[in-house]
Amino acid sequence: MVGFVLRAAISALALWVADAMFEGMRFDSATQLIVAALVMGAVNALVRPLMFVLTFPLTVLTLGLFLLVLNAAMLGLVALLVPGFHIAGFWTALGASLVVSLVAWIASSLIGAKGRVEAIASRR
Repeated sequence: MVGFVLRAAISALALWVADAMFEGMRFDSATQLIVAALVMGAVNALVRPLMFVLTFPLTVLTLGLFLLVLNAAMLGLVALLVPGFHIAGFWTALGASLVVSLVAWIASSLIGAKGRVEAIASRR
């Protein structure tokens, strides 16, 4: 449970950073930001794998670049599902999905598989 809450907080942080960077993306309130983070977790767990399998030939054909479009589409789907979360267009969704992915990747690298913050120590 702690891991889920921590990952939802990371998603909220990533969405907040993207919101600060792009004028075409906005939340009406902090509540919508939190709801969008939770919905994004559900969409990435349920819808994204199915869409990945369905678009796999196109992903292979474009050497993986179609995954950027898929990530933007998932962020657009979250914007459609969450009232109060607005994205101006495709390019904003593409840029925001890149920022969300980078921020979430950096923050998640600090969290272990069990959902705890871990310190990295080198052994000599």
